[in-house]
Amino acid sequence: MDRIAAPVHSASRPEELDARQDSTIAIIAFVALAAALVVLFRFPPVLDYANHYARIWLLSGGIGEQPFPQIYAVDWSRTFTNVGIDLLATWLGPVVGADRLARALLFLAIVLPPLGAISLHRALFGGRHYWQIAITSLGWCSTMIGGFINFQIGLGMALFFACVDLRLQGRNPGLLFAWRLAAALLLTAMHIFSLGFYMAIVCGLEFSWRFDIVRSKAGVVRLAGRLTLALATCILPPLALYLHTAALPNAGGDGLGIVWNDGVALIAINLLSAIATYVPLVDVVLILPLILVCTRAARAGDIRMHAGLAVAGCGLLLLSCVSPRHMLGTGWISWRFPIMTALVAMAMVCPFANLTRRQALFLALLVNLAVFGRTAWVGWNWWLAQKDVTAVERVLKNVPAGAAVLPLGHEPATAVGLAHSNRYFAWGLDTFRHLPTLAVPFSHAFVPTVFTAKGKQPLSVLPPWSEIAVPEGNLLSIGVLSCPAMMREYEEFTPYLSDWRRRFDFILVANADIPDRYVGTLMPADLTLIEDAGFAKLYAIDKTMPAEPVSIPAGCATAS
Repeated sequence: MDRIAAPVHSASRPEELDARQDSTIAIIAFVALAAALVVLFRFPPVLDYANHYARIWLLSGGIGEQPFPQIYAVDWSRTFTNVGIDLLATWLGPVVGADRLARALLFLAIVLPPLGAISLHRALFGGRHYWQIAITSLGWCSTMIGGFINFQIGLGMALFFACVDLRLQGRNPGLLFAWRLAAALLLTAMHIFSLGFYMAIVCGLEFSWRFDIVRSKAGVVRLAGRLTLALATCILPPLALYLHTAALPNAGGDGLGIVWNDGVALIAINLLSAIATYVPLVDVVLILPLILVCTRAARAGDIRMHAGLAVAGCGLLLLSCVSPRHMLGTGWISWRFPIMTALVAMAMVCPFANLTRRQALFLALLVNLAVFGRTAWVGWNWWLAQKDVTAVERVLKNVPAGAAVLPLGHEPATAVGLAHSNRYFAWGLDTFRHLPTLAVPFSHAFVPTVFTAKGKQPLSVLPPWSEIAVPEGNLLSIGVLSCPAMMREYEEFTPYLSDWRRRFDFILVANADIPDRYVGTLMPADLTLIEDAGFAKLYAIDKTMPAEPVSIPAGCATAS
């Protein structure tokens, strides 16, 4: 079976169309820049990263330091997937240190998906085409800026594993079966969605290059048999692990908790998550050169495509449109599929395989503009965020070990400008939500929002701390403390709010240099300002002072 396409040559084309393309230097430059960003900026504006950092620190040995033996425990029976970085933290963290490991994992989350797609592209088309430079632009997407580290690393693993799968197909069936079992086991442990991605790619590769395979009954039967065997093999490891696991995500929760992208506008916004970072309009502008390359190649008829991966990409695109946004306590499920679709789409095509020297130089200019323009944009936002991180570190120096810190934030009334573009990504979602969890490694203090979800993480919270822990809590507006309507709404999933004065010692307010949309800069009277660092403010809760009402601005009662 024709697994690898041969370069297309035409006798009528002049020899100057054999202009050499070499993407290696640009790809190395992208990887080096990503590494430099991770080294230079310890806590970039990547939503979940600070929370992952705190958990990595605990699993790397911090859980043995006071007061954490009385607060946290590790129970690996709580989950069977989404534990890749937890396993590495347990095995490697004590050796290399939590900080180095966390940075290395963030780096891998950036570079592995595009490098995996580039490897698959080279396995399919051969050579070092300039289009492979364009693929590195997918290192920056909403799931990356959202800090979905297990998911991102899993995508890269799935693509690299698919390259091995491609080499084994049609050879030793026993070896192929063993490989797929091993790959499925590793991908399940990293992230269950990465296993699904691997299965989609494998099915596309089994389909082969052309649609001829479905034009005969015998071909369809053979294809159906291969696909069934491949899917069954990949399902065995997660099924076996599930049978030995105590819980699934949202275990004990109420219902499925499904939220849909109901509407064409929301679906379109969801699809843009494949490229969106801090300001989606900027990302769209910077991705236009790549769209120009593809449309120009299609019009010129100088584009090759893998038919099987095209089918797989269409399936992933359909899932991007119909999958729920939230379900089973897991957020932004629908974000996962657009980046999968984009990675497959860019790996399955090879535009402008035959170029003149001038055309090759122009193509190289366009793709480098897109890739390094987006990387510079991300770097700018990471640089902007450092003063916010410094502010959080400054106020945390005033928090004693063993204290309980309640994280809150200011929610702005209007969209922030480019001066604070690092604080929000995609469509108004904040990137600073989990910075207060740095109180765990920096101050040895308790924060209720460290990721400890049953069915997702092996880390659990012990009683009585579990009574005020919110395993996946958001950063609530400071206005919730003064607004009865907001308090009633949020108490259902933030149980500590009803007794926050007794259960917490400090309040850490993030985004404090921008007035809150509900209460401005007002705070309850029973709080004492300890440190004002601009972006972050730390208040001590006076437990001896009775609570006094605060003058609530009009509209707070209807804030929900």
